[in-house]
Amino acid sequence: MTDDRDDNKLIAERRRKLAVLREQGVAYPNDVHRNALADELHETYGGHDGEHLVDENVEVAVAGRMLVKRVMGRNSFIKLQDRSGQIQVRVERDRLPEGLYADFKKWDVGDIVLARGPLFKTGTGELTVLADAIRLVTKSLRPLPEKWHGLSDQEIRYRQRYVDLIVNESSRAVFRKRAAIVQYIRAFLDSQDFLEVETPMMQVTPGGAIARPFTTHHNALDMELFLRIAPELNLKRLVVGGLERVYEINRSFRNEGVSTQHNPEFTMMEAYRAYADYEDWMASMEAMLRGMSTAVNGTTLVEYQGEAYDFGKPFRRMTVEEVICHFNADVNAGALRDRDYLARVCDALGIPVKEAYGAGKLQIEIFEKTGESNLREPTFVTRYPTEVSPLSRRNDEDPFVTDRFELFIAGREIANGFSELNDPEDQADRFRAQAASRDAGDDEAMAFDQDYIRALEYGMPPTAGIGVGIDRLVMLLTDSPSIRDVLLFPHMRPESGT
Repeated sequence: MTDDRDDNKLIAERRRKLAVLREQGVAYPNDVHRNALADELHETYGGHDGEHLVDENVEVAVAGRMLVKRVMGRNSFIKLQDRSGQIQVRVERDRLPEGLYADFKKWDVGDIVLARGPLFKTGTGELTVLADAIRLVTKSLRPLPEKWHGLSDQEIRYRQRYVDLIVNESSRAVFRKRAAIVQYIRAFLDSQDFLEVETPMMQVTPGGAIARPFTTHHNALDMELFLRIAPELNLKRLVVGGLERVYEINRSFRNEGVSTQHNPEFTMMEAYRAYADYEDWMASMEAMLRGMSTAVNGTTLVEYQGEAYDFGKPFRRMTVEEVICHFNADVNAGALRDRDYLARVCDALGIPVKEAYGAGKLQIEIFEKTGESNLREPTFVTRYPTEVSPLSRRNDEDPFVTDRFELFIAGREIANGFSELNDPEDQADRFRAQAASRDAGDDEAMAFDQDYIRALEYGMPPTAGIGVGIDRLVMLLTDSPSIRDVLLFPHMRPESGT
């Protein structure tokens, strides 16, 4: 690898070249305009055959980063990369003004260049701009990393995403597909008369999920605030107010660990609709994923890390207790609500048990330890214990569980939805139970939100909601193993010395 001293020499040489440009008064011009993109030219003129001018009446102006430069005496070839792709440019000494070709030969790979001229095909059939004019637009002071073709150094890719995007078409493709996924979600919900809204990122009371929040301080008001862990409670306030179908594609923040599936700052889509239940959202989620996969990948067959998942098939449905029994053959299905029995199962599995944990919490501990990662094919897991679902409606026939589901694909949670609890007195009791857990040391338990109770007291219609992890969804549809691969700027420890 090139060491820092070599890089410093290269940077110093490029700075000397920039100094000359400054003296000439031509550094960093801002009167640069192009009239064509690489992919448009290939699509329009790529079918022409032979070595000849494509159309002598067509003159194009292309601009982009110079990624290839081959100097061959009086004639040279370069390749420019713009947002759409790459286009070749032929630079001939005798077609340029006096002295410009000599200047061109001093330009470096990585510089941003404008070229203007007609199009022709080379002997090998490559569409090429024959430069009548060429201009250095932006001087690159730092060389691209050594062996940058197919750059795979994760440290550079994540810390210097701008370098990754310059040299890796696969990375650019991931983020274009991410944008397409978000656009599809918006179109899907907009077509069903949902209203996109925005809710505060800084909240007086953190709520909407069981998680540890980030804390900040507002100087002017001299008060503690929390970065939202979810927009749920504010969105349901809007349903109370009569906005019966709302959604938000939002940034949320949780002060938790970092892993291949977790980042402290992440993107969710949450949506709520009145006069619906959790079964309705399961059907909508399945339809949305089926259409999304077809729209962004052209097929309902999703390939992820060597496994194939067919979104065209009906998704499997299992209850939490069924999952526990399925992946723990020796468990006593008749004792799954006996706290003492579940505590013994946890002990055998090496799961720590706190005194405050009830049977519902212990069920989820066992489910997460033994079942979650084994749910490979798309599976809706339903009937979550009420103890761990403080915002979900109790099941009318079995109050131990709620009308809630989570969608798992490839062993990870993709979505969480439920029929909303709209009984203010029941909700207040659940908040009190969460507050007791918080006082007992559970720093992820929910706080009591008195204003939300007041909102429910005005009356919320029967409502169902869903939250979808956008980052994990993008991972799945782009075959990306780590959440850092689908975040433009993932959180990392600062570099030493910065």
